[in-house]
Amino acid sequence: MSLLKKTILILGCLTLIVGLNPAWSKDFKFDMANEYPMGSIHAENDAFFIKLLQEKSKGQIQITHHPGASLGYKSKDQFDAVTDGALPIADTYVGPLRGIDPIFLLSSLPFLAKTIDQAKVLWKVSMPYYEKVLKKSNQILLFASPWPPSGIWAKKSITSVDELKNLKIRTYDPNGTITFKNIGAAPIQLSWSDVVPQLGTGGIDAVLTSAEGGVSSKLWDLQSHFIEINYSSPLNMVHMNADAFNGLPDDLKKAVMDSAAETNDHAWEAAKGRVAQNYKDMRANGMTVVEKVPNEMLEALAKAGQPAVDEWVQKMEGQGEAILAAYRKEAGL
Repeated sequence: MSLLKKTILILGCLTLIVGLNPAWSKDFKFDMANEYPMGSIHAENDAFFIKLLQEKSKGQIQITHHPGASLGYKSKDQFDAVTDGALPIADTYVGPLRGIDPIFLLSSLPFLAKTIDQAKVLWKVSMPYYEKVLKKSNQILLFASPWPPSGIWAKKSITSVDELKNLKIRTYDPNGTITFKNIGAAPIQLSWSDVVPQLGTGGIDAVLTSAEGGVSSKLWDLQSHFIEINYSSPLNMVHMNADAFNGLPDDLKKAVMDSAAETNDHAWEAAKGRVAQNYKDMRANGMTVVEKVPNEMLEALAKAGQPAVDEWVQKMEGQGEAILAAYRKEAGL
């Protein structure tokens, strides 16, 4: 065989090999941000997703997790960062995104969804609205993970409206600010990363958050009581830059979405058992957990929060009433 024929044969074989080499043989590496610390339920859900996706993608998708706002992003910053592609993936508390669309205030409407099961129904009926907003911002929704119901972390037991008067309490979005202002407290809206510094300097006296939120940051070092009011079960969502997602071959897109669906189921189930473990940890660290709160106080808080619900419905321009009606029907309320 002549040298020319050998060369042609070798080049042909190389072309065949390259042609058979699938595009998905390329590895993809993404950063994933989360404002909440390692050990929080959301960081643990992230880890579950990352491990699952690594398995389903056979190691071709590698995600580096950055909890505790270690990349410098708070939840309110993460949305734009994912839109622009500065962050490929983020796990974001949705409340601070209210300026983008009022749908992001739905999960924290006061006393609307007071249990994880109710919050899951609310998520089910509202998910298409979230997906629509994300699509407009060059993003896709991967999954949601709920916070266990919010209560009050404080330096004393609070079981009456009078004890809420002038209380400097951290709230996490306008819904909470409206509710506690109407009840006579002095609410201050703060991102999670600002909570511990403000407690330490006396800028706030109490914190509206879940048992989970306080446990993840060991608030028992600064607070002594947790008052169970089941205010709401707000959401974090995991969202991905659409260009990053669309740059994946089809089989890896499927791996991402399959992993997201499985993590979504895991996250909702994990939240159900979290409160009991949180209470155990809190008591082990000297906390007093107040589980029986007088109905008078709860009813007064619900009344104080109704203007937040009414305001949200108005901002949703007709869609809000449809969402709430669908939720109440599905939840049997």
